[in-house]
Amino acid sequence: MTRAPSRSLFVVLLLFVAASANAVCPYSRLISFGGYDWCVKRSNGKVGPGPNYFSDSTNNVWVDTQGRLHLKITRSGGRWYCAEVVSADSFGFGTYRFYLGSAVDDLDPNVVLGLFTWSDDPAYNNREIDIEFSRWGDPNNQNAQYVVQPYTQSQNITRFDMPTNQSLHQFLWEAAAVSFRSVNGFDPFPPNPSDIIKEWVYAGPDVPQAGGENARIVLFLRGGARPLNRLPVEIVVTRFEFIP
Repeated sequence: MTRAPSRSLFVVLLLFVAASANAVCPYSRLISFGGYDWCVKRSNGKVGPGPNYFSDSTNNVWVDTQGRLHLKITRSGGRWYCAEVVSADSFGFGTYRFYLGSAVDDLDPNVVLGLFTWSDDPAYNNREIDIEFSRWGDPNNQNAQYVVQPYTQSQNITRFDMPTNQSLHQFLWEAAAVSFRSVNGFDPFPPNPSDIIKEWVYAGPDVPQAGGENARIVLFLRGGARPLNRLPVEIVVTRFEFIP
């Protein structure tokens, strides 16, 4: 005769699940976007990137009725609050694909949108691979870049100009190379070559090896500086895909 599990066993199991969830998601708010769970970043003080204050408020991060992710930089109580989401899953090698429903060519010069991987483990430069949109404080700078960290190595970064349009951005991360592509519209394989904005393959010595990193989407202020126009900033990410 099989005995039913005791109440204490159920409590232990619930505590184990909760502890496991907290280990994966260090923040208290969880959202669903693109078929995956994402942790919404929150900080009590200034933290990186930036450093900045990050809010998990629904004024800063939300998913609308069409399933689109909204990230917004806002000002409240004399502080500017930024927005970041972190995938609860670690995906490893494969294609990371981000669909932007907002144009990014006219972001305030102090605003940065990052689509990237990151691990808190410092090995392989934190396994950081970046697609970033920013003029980095200079209105005359190009407004986009691909980076395989460290960015201080000139061969690890390429900059380009993003036009005004909805766009798709991806990188294929393999053991020996990272292949980037940005296109106008939402077709990852556009029939018209003129829709390809930029392509770049990095196969240098700093290609990270997979292990414990997460996908991240962040909207932040360069150096924690307020927007030059002192206005809130909102970005819409229509979809995220990962292809192993």
